[in-house]
Amino acid sequence: MDDSGGVQMARALKHAALCLMLLPRFLLAAVMLWLLDFLCIRRKVLLKMGERLDSPDDPPVCVSDSNKMFTWESLRAVWHGQKLDFLKSAHLGEAAPNTEVVLVQERRQVRILDCTKGKRPLVLNFGSCS
Repeated sequence: MDDSGGVQMARALKHAALCLMLLPRFLLAAVMLWLLDFLCIRRKVLLKMGERLDSPDDPPVCVSDSNKMFTWESLRAVWHGQKLDFLKSAHLGEAAPNTEVVLVQERRQVRILDCTKGKRPLVLNFGSCS
């Protein structure tokens, strides 16, 4: 097998392993979306039953068929979000990534942890200028 075939095989195995690791999280999210739709359907049925009773104490319930949660688009978005979340470089409880930043005054690139001084915590402010 040549190098490009080996690289392609390694890439395919990496993607397969990623899919297997993400599948339980994705299926849980898909079930939650389905349950949300199920609750909306149940609410609609109860609304139909309530129309027959005409109780003045109950507030009106507004349910639409056009706002389904369990669609191909939403499942695609959930899969993409789960994949992005899994592949991010920063994870809760682990060491922070030491990425490169640009010092504005000196116009040079340094690593974030190069800006620390002793044991003082490093605070990054991502504020806006508006």
